[in-house]
Amino acid sequence: MIARLTGILQIKTPQRVVIDNNGIGYDVLVPLSTFYALPGLEEKVSLHIFTHVREDALILFGFQTLLEKDIFTLLIAVTGIGPKLAVNILSGIGPDELLLAMTRGDAARMRSIPGVGKKTAERIALELKEKALKLWGEASPLPAAEVPPDEKQVYEDALSALVNLGYSAKSAKECVEKARSRLKEPSLETWIREALRLLT
Repeated sequence: MIARLTGILQIKTPQRVVIDNNGIGYDVLVPLSTFYALPGLEEKVSLHIFTHVREDALILFGFQTLLEKDIFTLLIAVTGIGPKLAVNILSGIGPDELLLAMTRGDAARMRSIPGVGKKTAERIALELKEKALKLWGEASPLPAAEVPPDEKQVYEDALSALVNLGYSAKSAKECVEKARSRLKEPSLETWIREALRLLT
């Protein structure tokens, strides 16, 4: 199995790339999050690879980060989600926001992704919440915050807002926790404002 592929980027599109490694061109399917992080053509690139083997084909899926690959692996374990749909899901929401939605069991957010129906979204929310929470903890070296019940919704909404603004889950978590420690009153607006100040 191919786990990592390094070579020269020959072709790149929003759905696939071709990487030349010692004269062999590998066709690799990628999510948009990986596509946006790719270097220019004829430059060196290295991707984490998931090798999908079928009776009639061997298909490579490539990811810029291990987090993307780990989320992909979680998704294809869900009944009804194949590798191509898993890539589409990652492309439709991005890894950080998707992982946050999974940890919250937010089926409504996942249902908004093109190609994801109500039943699939509910299966993701039900089957992957605990695994996503574990992955969230592994993705960030920071200890999980002990958030009182009356602050939990504000805390999660602040994280979601920052991720939606384009910040990584790790950065958002770190700054929301700092904002929370400095501002004792659980206010979404003030926590976000303070977190943004810390981020900038």
